[in-house]
Amino acid sequence: MKKKNTGGMLMTVLMYIFLYAPIIIMIVFSFNDSKSRTIWAGFTLRWYQELFRDDLIMSSLQTTIAVSVLASLISAVVGTYAAIGLFNMKKNWRKPLLTVNNIPVVNADIITGVSLALLFVSAGRLMGFELGFGTLLLAHISFDIPYVILSVMPKLYQLDQNLFEAAQDLGCTWFQTINKVIIPGIMPGIVNGLLIAFTMSLDDFVISYFTAGSSVQTLSMTIYAMTRRRISPKINAISTLIFAVVLLLLLVVNAREARQHKLELKKENTLKGAA
Repeated sequence: MKKKNTGGMLMTVLMYIFLYAPIIIMIVFSFNDSKSRTIWAGFTLRWYQELFRDDLIMSSLQTTIAVSVLASLISAVVGTYAAIGLFNMKKNWRKPLLTVNNIPVVNADIITGVSLALLFVSAGRLMGFELGFGTLLLAHISFDIPYVILSVMPKLYQLDQNLFEAAQDLGCTWFQTINKVIIPGIMPGIVNGLLIAFTMSLDDFVISYFTAGSSVQTLSMTIYAMTRRRISPKINAISTLIFAVVLLLLLVVNAREARQHKLELKKENTLKGAA
């Protein structure tokens, strides 16, 4: 048993080294006082200073943040109400629609990107618009909504199924019931879906590449264009900042889930004590 446990622990350690060693090296060399990717020449912050003075990167970062924030907020609202609608459907209708909802999640990004680009180009010829910020935002909303629905649905199943009828018996309209009873009960799922949608939009490259057009560039597209010429230490710096943001979001999500779990345990213990 000890040998098996030792072997399992060794494989786990090797796996984490394989996953995170490149990220650690990238973070370290973002502070390297040299353009070399192999030789350490001392500590410096000049790559971060140059990063914030680079107009192209800053413009791309603003576009990325704007798209990610707008897409995640719109997706959270639309996805939440869509999840509530799906939950209240008959089982024969709900299963096929949930299967359709899962297609963008498991589908290859290249297929989604090309199909959306064809759709926007065709619609643009008929309606007189071109690929740009609007089409980029719509593309991000389209692949963010399924993640919100998948995050909200389990919370709907955990709710007391009699809440909806009880609220209406007490005088609430269906709209008041959803907004004052259902949504507060599934808020952890909504927040998780919002954060997942934000990180998916922040990370996306392929779909953005096909739907942004030539007038708009996201940060991932700018980094890709920079790596085609030569890898600048500024790429290490911006990648380090993105990693820090994503890590912070993960910590927030885990902290919320831990606090929610503690509150649920406290309520259960209170109910048991009262019984």
